[in-house]
Amino acid sequence: MTFKIIKIFLILFFAAFLCGCGDSGSSSELTGYYQTGVATFRSAELHGLLLASGEKYDRNALTGAHREFAFDTWVEVTNLENGRRITVRINHRLDEDAESLIEVSEKAASDLGMKISGMAEVTLKIVAGP
Repeated sequence: MTFKIIKIFLILFFAAFLCGCGDSGSSSELTGYYQTGVATFRSAELHGLLLASGEKYDRNALTGAHREFAFDTWVEVTNLENGRRITVRINHRLDEDAESLIEVSEKAASDLGMKISGMAEVTLKIVAGP
């Protein structure tokens, strides 16, 4: 009976490892990985506040927050509505219950052409890990 439990545990562990469900800090190994979803942007009112990475939010920097990607991961963000494309550095963590896939800085939102609407359908591609 104990052997069966160990065997099941090992199968589940390796399945999680193979699907990438384990360590969110391994985004450097995921270069070229794509995701599609909704992007939103951080308010200018947050400028100067401390982020999860330990740095202060700079609304004029090309940065973003993601639920899983490690800090200092570089992500290409493409606005699917207008084709605009930029690269941001992940420096904050989204809450588990956040509705957006990524939250970008005010500068990034402006460059993506989504500042007025506040959101856009985007594709993310990891271009470099931390």
